[in-house]
Amino acid sequence: MDYLLSYFSGFEQVVLGVLVLVLFIQLFYYLYFFRRVGWPATSKNKNYIEKKEPVSIIICARNESENLTNNLPLILEQDYPSFEVIVVNDCSDDESQDILEKFGEKYPKLKITQIKKDEKFTHGKKLALTIGIKAAKNEWLLLTDADCTPVNNKWLSSMQRNFTEKNEIVLGYGGYKAEKGLLNKFIRFDTFFIALQYLSFAIAKVPYMGVGRNLAYRKSLFLKNKGFASHSHIISGDDDIFVNEVANVKNTAVELSKDSFTLSIPKKTFNQWIFQKRRHFVSSYKYKFSHKALLGTEIFSRLTFYISVIFLLCLPHTWIIGLSALFLRLLVQLIVFNKALKRLNEKKLLGLSFAFDIFIPLLNIFLYTVNIFNSKQHKWK
Repeated sequence: MDYLLSYFSGFEQVVLGVLVLVLFIQLFYYLYFFRRVGWPATSKNKNYIEKKEPVSIIICARNESENLTNNLPLILEQDYPSFEVIVVNDCSDDESQDILEKFGEKYPKLKITQIKKDEKFTHGKKLALTIGIKAAKNEWLLLTDADCTPVNNKWLSSMQRNFTEKNEIVLGYGGYKAEKGLLNKFIRFDTFFIALQYLSFAIAKVPYMGVGRNLAYRKSLFLKNKGFASHSHIISGDDDIFVNEVANVKNTAVELSKDSFTLSIPKKTFNQWIFQKRRHFVSSYKYKFSHKALLGTEIFSRLTFYISVIFLLCLPHTWIIGLSALFLRLLVQLIVFNKALKRLNEKKLLGLSFAFDIFIPLLNIFLYTVNIFNSKQHKWK
């Protein structure tokens, strides 16, 4: 061992030591956490509920006339015996109210709550969502957005089978529709990797967030937590901060069947997407320290790994080690990504995953830094 170390300079030994450490950390995340999405527990190992619990589906909408027209019918026509759909029309100045009233004539399950615009009082999505939750008559709430659509009419029943006595939260997957262009693939991969984190962590009994595009929880849990009171001043966080506060190792389930997914309309321009991501970053500082440490360690070790590999590739004695480490991590990553992408029904993303894997953490760090120096609140719509 001493002879082997003497072959490398002091600087090379330091870089090699760092590489081994961060490579181990990266492999730990992939093999302990992230693999769980691609290799989830089978149905035989899960205690699904047979009884069909009544459910209240809640949607908040502001100027969403087109999306309501396109998406509401499938939600209202879910193959399920007992449910209601509550749409909170939040200060819309388009044709949303007229569209909702026409749907109400056709679908008795639809309930409409309207918040009228008041120039003296502004509010975010949390107030609209709170009003919708308080109007719900059922214990179990299933949340989605106006620009989301279930993949089919089995969405509600797929999510509902996790509504057991011990569960209070059910996390689902909300992806984005596949369209042409590199930006669409970038948005979908970013969404996939975020889901890979929060879903795999939850399966490993470390739940830390959910997304409002596909999220269920008990009304009593919401009321017991006093709703969004602790973070009402933050424009975002109605999904991730709330779950971060109330989720624990015993009360959270994950649903990964393909019938349970929802699809949203992706942003059309890079600036629109960046604006959306910046708004989401506003809430991350409220996460529990242990969760921030887990997420931060993954990002830091990933960036350090790439930096270490670059150094080793540039040195005459260590390039083969750097190349071997890069190949090993890439092999494990591709295997895990391939299984997870198939499980979440995401197609044509694996080939670009290596490039996205390098660029996304750099972008996230940049946006997080920008938010620190520019704390201007973003409107929810």
